[in-house]
Amino acid sequence: MSTTTADDVAVASVPVGFWTRSRKVGAGIVVAGALATVIFGALATSETVRFTLSEDAGGAALKIDGTVGAILFGLIAAAAGGVLLAVPEKKWFPWLLGVGVVGLVLSFLCWQISDAPAGQNFMPLVNIVRGTFLLAVPLIFGSLAGVLCERSGVVNVAIEGQLLMGAFAGALVGTMTGSVWAGLFAAALGGAFVSLLLAIFTIRYLVDQVVMGIVLNLLAVGLTGFLYERLMQTDQQAYNQPPHFGVWEIPLLKDIPLLGPALFRSNIFLYTALILVAVIHVALFRTRWGLRTRSVGEHPTAADTLGVRVLGLRYRNVLLAGVVAGIGGASYTLLLYSFTKNMIGGKGFIALAALIFGRWSPTGALLAALFFGFADQLGTYLSAINSVIPSQFTSMLPYLATIFAVAGLVGRVRAPAADGKPYIKG
Repeated sequence: MSTTTADDVAVASVPVGFWTRSRKVGAGIVVAGALATVIFGALATSETVRFTLSEDAGGAALKIDGTVGAILFGLIAAAAGGVLLAVPEKKWFPWLLGVGVVGLVLSFLCWQISDAPAGQNFMPLVNIVRGTFLLAVPLIFGSLAGVLCERSGVVNVAIEGQLLMGAFAGALVGTMTGSVWAGLFAAALGGAFVSLLLAIFTIRYLVDQVVMGIVLNLLAVGLTGFLYERLMQTDQQAYNQPPHFGVWEIPLLKDIPLLGPALFRSNIFLYTALILVAVIHVALFRTRWGLRTRSVGEHPTAADTLGVRVLGLRYRNVLLAGVVAGIGGASYTLLLYSFTKNMIGGKGFIALAALIFGRWSPTGALLAALFFGFADQLGTYLSAINSVIPSQFTSMLPYLATIFAVAGLVGRVRAPAADGKPYIKG
């Protein structure tokens, strides 16, 4: 026998409008899918589109007529939106949304690839996957730094500055010592330095956390820019020719089709990022430290009454976040490039968006970072095949993806309750 409480009656009596979030998203996907079917289908050619399972045009491939593919995938996206519109159940929302987005992307790609110059009507999936992970690496580190801070109740808008300071310190010390490991250690300290300032001013002196984050970003840009002009530009050989980590191959796993060459013939930064995602996820949700961190981020007063040192834990986690972000910054200068002024180029803010898009979860942040990394890689690929879309627009893809992703989630996901709120011990 079941009983009905007053709270149950109150909840049941709350009217639910027809246009729920799922229905609104479903309607949007239906419209987008219909437009893709008509527009991309009309613009695509009958040239065969090949998605090769290799790094070039050779080997096995998935083939489809360009026009047929553009229309078919557009219809699939519209159908997924239609199901969302008709059956707006939360458990199906992420799956149908995923099908709709993938359908729209594939419809778009069928148009672009079929319309490419002769001999370029293929997409090498190994290169796309490898590029996606490579471009997502600093975003993964940055978003993990955000998770560590914001789960502790400290808003970390300074991710951009932490990445930039890590990149600069890694390049400078790596060049002067000739050691990638010394450069990596220095990069971690560079990120921790920015985090130390963030912790002191926001936790000790109660400065507004968002404002302080922006100030630290400007400080990092100004400081690294000044030292770059005074040191690195005047003598590149002595101060800005850092050694680079090589490719680390994992036996057996590297031979897995598609994912093997992309994931397991990679670099230390990618492996470290994936390991950190797993470690932080387990630590955050399966350990005493994680329980205390989440309690400090949700209800610091209650945590304090139970003996948790709220301010001390926040200090430690903010400093740890700086170390993580600093290592992410080193992935620029100790892997591919030398240092240039403001080389992070807004990736710290995209990492912050990945944190929100991933719902303040390490695994969610990883998936969001990969989404933005794919958008970035897609822009590079479209430029390589001489897309009719101007390069200025293709370079905007990761930022447009950030806007659309966050615009659909901000206000619909809940940050830790004490996030951004200073704690004054009574």
